[in-house]
Amino acid sequence: MDALLLAIYALAVWLIFFKFKWLPWNTTSMVIVVTIPVVALTLLVLTLNVVAPSSHDVRVVGKVLQVVPQVRGRIVELPAEGNRHYKKGDVLLRIDPTPYQASVRQLEGRLMADDAALAEAQAVARQLSESVRGAAGKVATVQAKLSLARQRLREHEALLAAGAGSKFDREDALARRHELEGELASAQAVEDEARQKLSAKSQGEFAAIATARAKRAETEVMLENARWELGQTEYRAPADGKVVNLQVRVGTMLVPFPFSPAFSFVEDEQEVVAFYKQNELYNVKAGDVAEIYLPTHPGEIIKARVDSIVWAQSQGQFAQGGMIPNTAATEAVPNRFAVKLDLRDESKGQMLPVGAVGAGAIYTAHMKMFHIVRMVFLRVSSKLNYLVFKLH
Repeated sequence: MDALLLAIYALAVWLIFFKFKWLPWNTTSMVIVVTIPVVALTLLVLTLNVVAPSSHDVRVVGKVLQVVPQVRGRIVELPAEGNRHYKKGDVLLRIDPTPYQASVRQLEGRLMADDAALAEAQAVARQLSESVRGAAGKVATVQAKLSLARQRLREHEALLAAGAGSKFDREDALARRHELEGELASAQAVEDEARQKLSAKSQGEFAAIATARAKRAETEVMLENARWELGQTEYRAPADGKVVNLQVRVGTMLVPFPFSPAFSFVEDEQEVVAFYKQNELYNVKAGDVAEIYLPTHPGEIIKARVDSIVWAQSQGQFAQGGMIPNTAATEAVPNRFAVKLDLRDESKGQMLPVGAVGAGAIYTAHMKMFHIVRMVFLRVSSKLNYLVFKLH
């Protein structure tokens, strides 16, 4: 673009001084003619770098997932194909589920056995408790009868003292009281015996219940893990995207090892990041309009907007260690800061090649009249991407 402006300026000089000779061509005019473009272009470029900073390092960054199996086994089905697009939830591969299905069935049977053992321990505990309650109920019944017999005895003694009762009735009531007192002692003895048995066995029985419950809980956890492992034999697409670097085949043995992924999955969702020098961003704010172009899309201007500036980079961190940080013998070269861009308008949702590198500019809220110059620069540079400079 600078060359184009210079060419236009040179044409104007030729017309003025040589073609129409409106002005004389002398030393003064030569100095003026040379000075004007130098000063003008310098001021223009310096102004643009502040109000509409550009970057020649704009990258399309994809979200790539390294697919590592969570369980080991041989691939029995591989619906996925390399460089093909899949929707979220599509099955990409299946590992032989036979051993994991057997483990689930085994643990399901074990869980049923644990349920039966727990139910048996609880039944024994209930039986002991019921025997104690039965003995206590019998004691309560005898106590009620004994209380009534004692009341009758007092009534007969009062009647006999008044001369209105008979001695036989008194003796009968007394005998009834003695009988119930003996029956109460017998019932209390039975209750005490039942309580002693419950006390002697309760610790063992309750321990058996606790053991059965703990065993069942352990089996339940193992069954849950076995079902999860069985589910991991089927891998589905985590999002909309493409399968790349597919090297496995049906029959390949997969292991849950992070350095041996089955393939890579590139999600459709992308990020566009532009890199700027440290003093180029002090006027840039989130929400500012931006434009980029990529060599993969010759002549096309992609609309974007500033999402955020990543005010952090590696030079601001010292590695943890026992040594005092080394400040180096030479001056550190300043790193750049990243600006995250979001696509907007008609460019929103556009699929861009992951790894593509292009250029772009951010239009700040300052001196908007100069933005048109940067826009022209970008469009001319984008058109140049139609040219492929190869000799073969």
